[in-house]
Amino acid sequence: MRVLMFGWEFPPHISGGLGTACFGLTKSLIKEGVDILFVVPKLYGNENVAKVHFIDAGMVPVPANRRRITVTQRIEEPGEILQGEHMHITTLEVESFLSPYRTARSTTPLVAMESWNYQLDPTVSFVEEEIEIVDTFTHRFSGTYGPNLILETQQLAEVAAALATQYEFDVIHAHDWMTFPAGIAAQEASGKPLIAHVHSTEYDRSGESVDPVVYEIERKGIAAADRIIAVSNWTKKILVSRYQADADKVEVTHNGITPRERYKALASYEPFDNAKIVTFLGRLTFQKGPFYFIEAARKVLEKFPDVHFVVAGSGDLFPQVVERVAQLRLSSRFHFTGFLRGESVDKVWSISNLYVMPSVSEPFGITPLEAIQAGVPVIMSNQSGVAEVMPHAIKVDFWNIDALADAICNVLAYESLSDTLKKNSFNEIKNMTWEKAAKKIKTIYYELN
Repeated sequence: MRVLMFGWEFPPHISGGLGTACFGLTKSLIKEGVDILFVVPKLYGNENVAKVHFIDAGMVPVPANRRRITVTQRIEEPGEILQGEHMHITTLEVESFLSPYRTARSTTPLVAMESWNYQLDPTVSFVEEEIEIVDTFTHRFSGTYGPNLILETQQLAEVAAALATQYEFDVIHAHDWMTFPAGIAAQEASGKPLIAHVHSTEYDRSGESVDPVVYEIERKGIAAADRIIAVSNWTKKILVSRYQADADKVEVTHNGITPRERYKALASYEPFDNAKIVTFLGRLTFQKGPFYFIEAARKVLEKFPDVHFVVAGSGDLFPQVVERVAQLRLSSRFHFTGFLRGESVDKVWSISNLYVMPSVSEPFGITPLEAIQAGVPVIMSNQSGVAEVMPHAIKVDFWNIDALADAICNVLAYESLSDTLKKNSFNEIKNMTWEKAAKKIKTIYYELN
C-alpha cells in the first residue's frame, strides 16, 4: 500500500496541532507497512521519519504550457567535406511564457549553436522534425499560514497534478483544507481514491463568521472525497450539518498521543515562589476561547489571590487579550510566553498545577493529552472532541465562566481531587495511541482499493 499524502506542516516546524498529528500518524502507518510519499509546501531539511519519502513542493517542476515546434537540422553526408569554415546552427524557435506578474524559473530551451572548421557541399540536404516542448517552472512556497495562503493552496494543487503523473501510489490522503485542492488535483490526474482528513473546520476556527472562500474549498474537498476521516464525533456532526457530507462516508478516528514517560519536574525552577499556576496553552484565536480563561481567572483570584496564570501561545487576538488583562488590573498575575515548542513546553508543564482548555469548538485537542502525560490535571470544554474519550476529566461548557472558575478553585483547593484526576486520566490515555488510529486508517486504505 503506497499513499500520496499532503500536509501543510511537519515537525519540528509546526504552528499547531496539525503537524504533530501528521508526525504521529505517519510514524505509526510506516510500522503498519504503509509506504508514504509526504508532500509539504516547504522542507527545512530536518524533518525525519524513517522510511517516509518527503517531497518539497517548491522543488517540483510544473508545466507552464505545452506546444509542438519545428526543428531544422542539417544532414552531413560522408565525403562531402570541403575546405574552409562554416557555422552550423540548430535553432529552436520558442515563445516565452513569462509575464511581468509571474514569478517563475524558466527551463525553456534556447538556441543551440555549434561550429566546425569545415564547409559542406551546398547540395547537402536539411531535414525538419516536429517535437513537443514542455515549459516548466517551480513555485516558491512560504511554508507558513501567511497572507498568500489561498494562492499557495492553488499552487500546491498544480504541483499535485504533476506528482500524480510521476509516482505510483494507491490512495491520496489530504490533511485539512489547505491541501484539499491538491488532493482533488491528484485525484483527477491519477483516478486514485481521495481521503479528506478533517482536523478542523472553518466553523471551529471562526464560529458563524466563516470565510466564504475557505468554506468553499472545504466543501469541495469533502464533496470530492471518496472517504472522509473526522477526528471526533463532534467534527462529524459539523461536517454533516454544515457541509452536507454523506454521513456514511465519514469515519471517526480519534487522534492519539506518542507515548512518553512521565516528565521530570524541574525542582530548581520555582518562578513564583511555589504559588499555584494555572496554564492556558494554545493559539490566541476565537476558537481557543482565551477570553473565557481570563474572565474565569478574575473570579478565581477573588478566592485565591496568589494564583498565577500562564498564557502560552500567539495569535491574532494577542493584543486584545493583553488589553483585557490590563483593563481588569490583573497584569501582575498573568504571564505571556508567546508561542512555545519542544523543551519550552515541557518547562511550562513542569511548573503547572492545572491546564485549562476552554475551547469554543475543538475538533479534538491533543494538548490536554500532553498535559495529562506530563502529570498535569486538566479541565476542558464540553465542546471538544477529546472530551468524548476522557470520562474522568472535568468538563464544562466554554461559555459558563462561573462553572469554569468553580472547577479551577476546586482543583487548586483539594489536592486529593488533583491527584485523582491525574491518576485516572493518565490511565485513560494509555489506550489513546497513534498505532490505534493508524490501524483504522490502514483499513480504510484497503477498502478503497
